[in-house]
Amino acid sequence: MAAELALLTPEITLLLTIVFALVAEMLRLPRIALGVALSGLLLASGLSLPLLGLDSSVFGGTYRIDGLSVWAKLILLPATALSILLARAELGGSDREGTVYVLLMLVTLGSLVLASAGDTMLLVLGVLLSGLGSFALVAYPRDDAATEAAMKFFVFASVTGAVMIFGLSYWFGGTGTTLLSDLSRLEDSRLIASVGLVAVIVGLGYKASLVPFHFWAPDAYQGAPVSIAAYMSVVPKIGAILALAQVVRDLPLGSDWPLLVAVISVLTMTYGYLAALVQGKVVRLLAYSSIAQAGYFLLAIVAVGTSPLATTSLIIFSAAYAVMNLGAFAVVMCIGRSLDDFAAAGRRNVAIGIAMVVFLLSLAGIPPLAGFVGKFLLFGAAMDAGFTWLAIVAILNSVLSLAVYLRIVVVMYRQADTQAAAAPVSLPLVNLVIVVAFAFTLGIGLAAQALLGPMG
Repeated sequence: MAAELALLTPEITLLLTIVFALVAEMLRLPRIALGVALSGLLLASGLSLPLLGLDSSVFGGTYRIDGLSVWAKLILLPATALSILLARAELGGSDREGTVYVLLMLVTLGSLVLASAGDTMLLVLGVLLSGLGSFALVAYPRDDAATEAAMKFFVFASVTGAVMIFGLSYWFGGTGTTLLSDLSRLEDSRLIASVGLVAVIVGLGYKASLVPFHFWAPDAYQGAPVSIAAYMSVVPKIGAILALAQVVRDLPLGSDWPLLVAVISVLTMTYGYLAALVQGKVVRLLAYSSIAQAGYFLLAIVAVGTSPLATTSLIIFSAAYAVMNLGAFAVVMCIGRSLDDFAAAGRRNVAIGIAMVVFLLSLAGIPPLAGFVGKFLLFGAAMDAGFTWLAIVAILNSVLSLAVYLRIVVVMYRQADTQAAAAPVSLPLVNLVIVVAFAFTLGIGLAAQALLGPMG
């Protein structure tokens, strides 16, 4: 037991951090809660480093300690710390400030459970743990838009969660166990395997905002504070995608599940970018962009078990997506939610303008930025798995994405009435997040070869 608990030190550290931060919030000490949260997240990240290279599990194979789960910690824990900094800049001084930090860490814990799941019951636990906190975070402003968005989110999550649990019962009936590693027993039970997989895609697809389970995302991002929207677009999404990877790696190889995932990938990418083209609010535009980016993750999912690039591409694109998306939302906090707010923003603040251009071009997959490296590896993984047509569709959607992201860039540098347009706000904590995200967006792209070594 002691040896198994030693492998869970990052999760235990995060759990203790949540408890101490909650105590600080109960004592009405939000600054203490902030310090505890940031310190605990960084400590948990550091404790994850020694676990690199392990391929093990604990508690009878129900919780995995492997490449996907360890890198999930190294990506999601720092991403949560950056999100807390954004939340402090936006929500600092409110009557429930410390509660936000606690909820953010609770959702992260649920996302880590998803990314490490080796058992169907942990899939359910991860979905519930990450979902309950998410509803409260979206409803935080207590206005009509946030309340409506949270209710839509809650109802949709309830339905999709119920569908997932119902479908997982078929897997239990077919295998006699809840372990994902025993799904190979369904080799001769294709119908049971298919029903369970569809249910899991429904349950995890809503968290990852995959089409057609994406309807909650634009309203939730628009109604929530920008810092919460930034967090929701990264941490729960990556957790759900990695959970899906944990599931499909154990599915019978003879099944046709990769084609189903590939079709969802095409629908998600294409719809996301087409819908983003007509948005007048930057937050909604980034919401649909987040939906489209979720489709790219699926290029790695279809290659799980058949291409050695699948895991590597999934990890690198997860890290790239986290920093460039958090960076883009951080810039929105400085400038404004509407596209009109971005008029000539790049002229009025050169540094903010350059940072936003880099984040947007990285989201589009322009070299030598992090997004390009991630997507390049995703294309390679899909082609290795025999889905060349999917890679071609993804490349075409990358071209379409340029039209989406250049809408913002053009507005930022066009000539505008400087008296009517307000200058971007300078927020020290937000600026720190932008600098960190900018450095990693460039660094991951430029140091891609060095990163491939420890992940291979």
